[in-house]
Amino acid sequence: MSKTEITTDVALVGAGIMSATLGALLRQLQPDWSISLFEQLDAAAAESSDPWNNAGTGHSALCELNYTPKTADGDVNIDKALTINEQFQVSRQFWAHAVDNGILGDPSEFINPIPHVAFTHGAEGQKYLRKRYDNLATQTLFEGMEYIDDPAEFTSRLPLMSQGRDFADPVALNWFDQGTDVDFGALTQQLLNYVAQGADIYFGHSVTNLSKQSDGSWIVKVRNGRTGEKLSVHAKFVFVGAGGGALHLLQKSGIKEAKGFGGFPVSGEFFRCTNPDLVAEHHAKVYGQAAVGAPPMSVPHLDTRVINHKPGLLFGPYAGWSPKFLKSGKITDLPASIKPGNLLPMVSIAPKEFGLLKYLISELAAGPADRVKTLSEFVPRALGADWELITAGQRVQVIRKTGVGGQLEFGTAVVAAGDGTIAGLLGASPGASTAVPAMISVLEQCFPKEYAGWSSKLSGIIPSFGQKLNGNRDLYRQVWDWTNKSLQLTERTETPAETGRLAPATAG
Repeated sequence: MSKTEITTDVALVGAGIMSATLGALLRQLQPDWSISLFEQLDAAAAESSDPWNNAGTGHSALCELNYTPKTADGDVNIDKALTINEQFQVSRQFWAHAVDNGILGDPSEFINPIPHVAFTHGAEGQKYLRKRYDNLATQTLFEGMEYIDDPAEFTSRLPLMSQGRDFADPVALNWFDQGTDVDFGALTQQLLNYVAQGADIYFGHSVTNLSKQSDGSWIVKVRNGRTGEKLSVHAKFVFVGAGGGALHLLQKSGIKEAKGFGGFPVSGEFFRCTNPDLVAEHHAKVYGQAAVGAPPMSVPHLDTRVINHKPGLLFGPYAGWSPKFLKSGKITDLPASIKPGNLLPMVSIAPKEFGLLKYLISELAAGPADRVKTLSEFVPRALGADWELITAGQRVQVIRKTGVGGQLEFGTAVVAAGDGTIAGLLGASPGASTAVPAMISVLEQCFPKEYAGWSSKLSGIIPSFGQKLNGNRDLYRQVWDWTNKSLQLTERTETPAETGRLAPATAG
């Protein structure tokens, strides 16, 4: 076995949507920097970014009810929905810019228009969705949302969900016609094709250790999984975008900012249907409400997916559990992540999250008939023979130290060293949909001197950069029309210049 020395400005760990996005941004902002990417698997986007390992919703809070919780006084809090939608608009703008400038190819390979729909049944569910609609429909980002409670209209729009349904149990929908389905696997691959034009990408290479040098740089230890060859990578900056594997590597780095963080792994299973007759009866992403006592991550949804131009249906999630932090991980992942600094936060979670533990136990005990029964709430005449159970990606939920205990979080968290030489991303949903603002946050935290000079370029790439779209109707319409056209999400033929709308800058 030989040992190879590599020097690079930026080392990216993991070939998922996060590293691909950061690499593409850096190639736009600082093309003279060298980039090296290391992925332990033999393909890009083979873990959480794989299209069948996530719902591909294009999380924008249009339909996900966990982002609009009911308050104690019966109102509906929309703050998180507004934040997530703002973030998704940033991602849309980056993708549109990338298509316009040849960074990305045919947008139909990775993004397609699909209605986003929130669904409830029962009188209380109707009341909740009506209030949610009242609060959201007046917001700029949610213009065009509809409230529907008429059974005939429900049947017309969602035929698969209406067949055999007893409408004596009232239904309600919040319908947004211009949602999207995103194949994050295809998007990642296209972005990495661009990154690879100015970077070295190593598949089948595992990062085994990270050590800080006296000059502030890092030595990244890498092992070739096929030959056993060891590489020593000298990097000025390291980004750990390794999904569930990020926690272990951040712990190995020894940075104080990672101390106290723990992880709780949850795997997901979904029903997949490719029966063309059933697929033709449903064209929407429909999200319901989590069962009483169940965590936000358990929100059931019936999704149209478009993968390789072929539509299919996905229903779930059904929670599973494994101590692995990745589908390709080891059963020792969870115990190996327990350190003196996070032991108390992790132990303190159990009594606080009794509902989650109860939910996981019930899910693990469920059989095929139980899963079909859950599906029948959405598809009353569902037959198990039409649906294949698949295991999706492993998700590691963040446990953050709070005082002497800990708190389980279901979002994403950027962990960066104070000197900006290393950063990593922990957590899950909304994850991929907000990859662009998450990676811009990494740039801002880790490169404060360069960031000031990058601002003008970022404004050219993302026209709303530094501004909120919600409440700024003119800018929102300009950005929305441009991204729809560039991403081929509408049939519009006029250009931004012809209509007086905002035209994005070209790469230069």
